[in-house]
Amino acid sequence: MKYFYRDIVLATLTSTLFIISQLQAQDFDDVQIVTHHVKDNIYYLEGSGGNIGVIVGDDGVLIVDDQFGPLTNKIEAAITDLTKLPVTFVINSHFHYDHTDGNENFGRAGAFIVSQDNARRRMESAQVLASGYSQRRYEEVGLPKITFFEAMRFYFNDEPIHITYNGPGHTDGDAQIFFLESNVMHTGDMFVRYVLPFIDQNNGGSLDGMIEATDRLASQINDETIIIPGHGQLSTRDDLLNYREMLVTIRGNLLRAKVQELSPSEMLETEPADGFAPVGDGTDQWLLRAYDEYR
Repeated sequence: MKYFYRDIVLATLTSTLFIISQLQAQDFDDVQIVTHHVKDNIYYLEGSGGNIGVIVGDDGVLIVDDQFGPLTNKIEAAITDLTKLPVTFVINSHFHYDHTDGNENFGRAGAFIVSQDNARRRMESAQVLASGYSQRRYEEVGLPKITFFEAMRFYFNDEPIHITYNGPGHTDGDAQIFFLESNVMHTGDMFVRYVLPFIDQNNGGSLDGMIEATDRLASQINDETIIIPGHGQLSTRDDLLNYREMLVTIRGNLLRAKVQELSPSEMLETEPADGFAPVGDGTDQWLLRAYDEYR
């Protein structure tokens, strides 16, 4: 709903373009890793970049995403406060560097990296994101050694962990990780709590795909599910549905502009994201990229 996004709009900007520009200039020495308990033996770590999901137990440690390479020591220290066992598996929710830049460090330490197959393919070579940022190729040690196409399952620390590919949306290789027994889902950047989600059209993402993927996600969980979003605070199924409603409403406004044969500048004048995101360059760039999908 519109009021939901009005409440958070002043706290965040409208796209990962802003996040990228800030992170490029960031002093990682100042970043603090904050540990949040989610449920049972599941946690998430907040620092710089995507939320890191963590499950600990007798089998070791499995994490979802690993943020930036310069933060690996801090991330490992935060995990050590939970358990002395090492990180055994790293699941990449997708290939973007704010979720995977630590891969090479964890790979050298002996962790097995897992991803959807398309995400590995993106990491095998340099990629230019829709934001214009150029992401380098990863060394072999940082590439996923285990990949899947539609779904796979771990049985780890007494928790069945179901990993699914709900189709291209944010990118063409996003994974969502569902801790079934604990009823906790890590969505990666298919669902985030800043306003307009970054859609990487250069790498298989699309607004339609995001909407379709959130439909599937909503059908896989229930009202008791705790969601760890790619960025932002813990969420619920209602939050996910509100997010989907925002995307559907904006898409409808863009399609209306297309039917009216409005130019990109004329489309912007109609303010298709009004009520959801502030007017400004970040919002305009997001709308232009999305509008281009329908031209």
